Amino acid sequence: MSTPNASIRLMVVDDHNLFRRGLIALLQQDARLQVVGEAGDASQALSLASRLQPDLILLDNHLPGVQGVDAIADLRQAVPGVRVIMLTVSESVDDMAAGLRAGADGYLLKTIHTEDLCDSICKVWEGDSVVSPEMMGKLVGLLRRSPATDLSSAGISAAEPAHRVAASAVALSADDPIHQLSPREREILALIAKGDSNKHIARALDIAETTVKIHVQHILRKLGLTNRVHAAVYATERGVI
Repeated sequence: MSTPNASIRLMVVDDHNLFRRGLIALLQQDARLQVVGEAGDASQALSLASRLQPDLILLDNHLPGVQGVDAIADLRQAVPGVRVIMLTVSESVDDMAAGLRAGADGYLLKTIHTEDLCDSICKVWEGDSVVSPEMMGKLVGLLRRSPATDLSSAGISAAEPAHRVAASAVALSADDPIHQLSPREREILALIAKGDSNKHIARALDIAETTVKIHVQHILRKLGLTNRVHAAVYATERGVI
């Protein structure tokens, strides 16, 4: 595994050779990342992962033979502690739920900008979980339809205390940290829960995107959360929509 100051060692698994090679070329431009291997199917990925022991695997779902989601358990067994991000074209909430429940640390769409992808990789390596903004609203919708969903087994947060991420509805107590939020922060939290990106929030509230980022940092700090996924779940629990 990587030392704290070393680049993150990646393996890219995708059956489309042109996309895979182009993605690798883009990732290698980021000094924080090092692509150590690539594979076109789950079988090859498992063999390479066992040998290369990457820190993180970018995994497409629609692979020939064994689908990506079905390969996650074997990859984690072959590489203890490996992080896995699903990188796919599928906007299906069922595919996302299956990936997260199988142990993926993130679910990103291939429409993501390269800079955002690199930042997401670093966040996951640091212990965070990531979901594309376009999918956040669908994740919240899934939680609403299935309030008993076990998010810890869904890969949303392995390190977060269970009471912080449980999807069941909760009543607001007098000491709930949500009362520490300003009216503007609560407004932004509601938009996060809807799945809006910082850019969309800035446009909706007619403020700068950098201002939104600062507000989001304050929201996460006040609520004791680590990322937008947790914030969306937290807001959904408390009806902050």
